[in-house]
Amino acid sequence: MTSRTEKYLSRRTLLGIGAVVLIGGGALLAFAADSSARAETPLAELLARTHIHGLAVDRQDPSRLLIATHHGLHALDIESGLTVLVSDHRDDLMGFVAHPTEADTFLASGHPARGGNLGVIASSDSGESWVKLSDGVNGPVDFHQMDISKANPTVVWGNYAGLQRSRDGARTWERVADAPAGLIDIAASAHDPDRLYAATEAGLFVSEADARDWQRVHPAQAPVSLVEVTADGILHAFILGEGLVRRAEDGDAWERLHPGFEDRFLLYFAVDPQTPDRVFAATQHGEVLASEDGGRNWRQLGIE
Repeated sequence: MTSRTEKYLSRRTLLGIGAVVLIGGGALLAFAADSSARAETPLAELLARTHIHGLAVDRQDPSRLLIATHHGLHALDIESGLTVLVSDHRDDLMGFVAHPTEADTFLASGHPARGGNLGVIASSDSGESWVKLSDGVNGPVDFHQMDISKANPTVVWGNYAGLQRSRDGARTWERVADAPAGLIDIAASAHDPDRLYAATEAGLFVSEADARDWQRVHPAQAPVSLVEVTADGILHAFILGEGLVRRAEDGDAWERLHPGFEDRFLLYFAVDPQTPDRVFAATQHGEVLASEDGGRNWRQLGIE
């Protein structure tokens, strides 16, 4: 692993930043001065002045990819390559997750545009408006890693000063355990609400209960930059040196979908629930990629 990669993974572990390039003061001023919140912006232009913290296919309009960023939630028209800010809210959505059964519902955490921590916020109108649900434990929390259980969507996991769990849809929380060392990402199981996966700097692990007694899931002892579980129980991970891999949650055999992306690695991943072979990803360079065959072949969005 290169020193550049080590530096970046450490930064994401501690700060949840979705790109190596830091956003300068000029970009912040550009967002603040933009008076046309719903103006269309080419994807390349958007990504030149912000960075990505999460992806989700818009289930009410699968031609749109929702991109959670340092400056609010944006919607990308996949065909045209144009983006639009979903609402006037420009909060830094460090944690962002789509509800597995309610198409217009999202949870997020991070930082308000004015500074501080958001706690846990929710939208039930596809990101148009947001309400605060909870401060979390020892909050307001800033969950850089967060996921909703697909086995029981009232169970939500987050990481802030330890792994926290809610059993009532993110309204009340309990701290259940220390986070695994070098935690980078988490994913909740589609089969068992007590099962949680952890992508770490030392590999991919799973806990079957209370985020304790972690067991290795994949033999590679290398950094895992993302882990994602689909609603039908397919586990995806990006492992440095291995590439993009997947297997059924309760299976044994891993399938290597793509061996790697040269000097790139994937940080965020989204599957179209209606068409599971249609997947999207974001790299550490802020590029947005699309695949129509489950992740074997990719194209970059927003370029000529």
